[in-house]
Amino acid sequence: MNAPLRRLAVVVTAMFTALMVAATWVQFVDAGQLRADPRNSRTLYEQLGRERGPITTADGTVIAESVPKDDRYRYQRTYPEGELYSAVTGTYSVTSGASGLERAEDAYLSGDSDKFFFRRVSDLLTGTQPGGAVVETTIRDAVQQAAADGLGDQQGAVVALDPTTGDVLALYSSPGWDPNALADHDTAAAAQARAALSDADGDPLVSKATAQSYPPGSTFKLVTTAAALESGQYTADSVLEGPAELQLPQTTATLANDDDRPCGTDGRTSLADALRVSCNTAYASLGLALGQDALREQAEKFGFDSSFDIPTRVAASRFPSQDLNPPQLAQSSIGQFDVQATPMQMAMVAAAIANGGVVMQPNLVRTVRGRDLEVLEAPRPTERGRAVSEQTASSLTAMMEGVVQSGTGRRAQIPGVSVAGKTGTAQNEAGAAPHAWFTAFAPANDPQVAVAVFVESGGSAAQEASGGSVAAPIAKSVIEAALTAQAAQGSGSNG
Repeated sequence: MNAPLRRLAVVVTAMFTALMVAATWVQFVDAGQLRADPRNSRTLYEQLGRERGPITTADGTVIAESVPKDDRYRYQRTYPEGELYSAVTGTYSVTSGASGLERAEDAYLSGDSDKFFFRRVSDLLTGTQPGGAVVETTIRDAVQQAAADGLGDQQGAVVALDPTTGDVLALYSSPGWDPNALADHDTAAAAQARAALSDADGDPLVSKATAQSYPPGSTFKLVTTAAALESGQYTADSVLEGPAELQLPQTTATLANDDDRPCGTDGRTSLADALRVSCNTAYASLGLALGQDALREQAEKFGFDSSFDIPTRVAASRFPSQDLNPPQLAQSSIGQFDVQATPMQMAMVAAAIANGGVVMQPNLVRTVRGRDLEVLEAPRPTERGRAVSEQTASSLTAMMEGVVQSGTGRRAQIPGVSVAGKTGTAQNEAGAAPHAWFTAFAPANDPQVAVAVFVESGGSAAQEASGGSVAAPIAKSVIEAALTAQAAQGSGSNG
């Protein structure tokens, strides 16, 4: 064989080798990834050709299920409660794939989890139609409905947690959206519905409860207070300077209290009273004294600067990572400048204080059960870490009770129940109405629910909005619903 033929043979052999390696790689190494790709129509045909497991609330309400349909997919995914649970379920769409719990728990819902291996073998041998598992969430019907009713047409979010377990009792984002429209088997209609939602005011497809973060305003003063108490240099009775206006260092700018009046007597106030009336100047001075490292460390102990799964994804809340100058630090101390928090994060702050200082991992799934109701998964309460000492948590609880009893959070008062809370009125874009916040837990002496309410750009109150006037009443109704639900559950279990 002459040289040119030898070279040609080598090239051809190399090409065939590369082709075989590529084919083998695609069929074996990339097979799982390609199979899971939501754009893979073959996978969709296969999965929609069997009965996908339902999603339910803790009260047994079905919020996602598959029903038989006479088309090529055989089963239609439906959402009986419509937009009420859209931030929980997400959707399972022929055109755009899965989102929310439909995506996070897909392996169970579709029956593809490794825990179904022996059942799949049995189904193959017996000819039984395969199906997915039941995913039972921790959501309580009445609490979710109270969140939706409270927000009404206002844009915002509500998160309610069991502070001792981390169970999510309510997860609501407004505006909601109808998952049925995206799950339609008419691909043109589904694509049109998604395009309309993508262009809609308020970005309904993005959960304001977990995927978006906002300036938390004065609710962040809980973190600043915690840092002060944990330093050992301050108590609830420590006296702070609280003038009507604070001259910010290194600048001609000033920071003022909301009412343009000094706090306390002659502009001097205790730490407890500064929290009760939400004194901006006192907290700005306190933050400057504590320093950015103390504030950042305390924020991170509560969960800032880390994303996590519940099992749906929760975006990271942020305390500024850059080196802050004094004016920036003063603003950050009151939850402004570049401080950003999700409603889930602020609910976690309240829940940690309620739980004696221990931060619990939020959890949205109560159980996963197979076709025979056998428990395949039952997440246990998990500690994320300790944010503050029990003593600090106790002090913060008493101070937060003062906020509701005689401070800015009076509209969250519940007869016969001691509520511990904190308001927040967060400056937004220049000229825009402020965001209204309220985070709380109750009963203060035996916490059963922690809640965070966020109303974007003041809601219906617009420029006149404050956390106390707009968000606190919503929190009150959600807390009442949660306590009623917990009492009913307790009496039911005793019966």
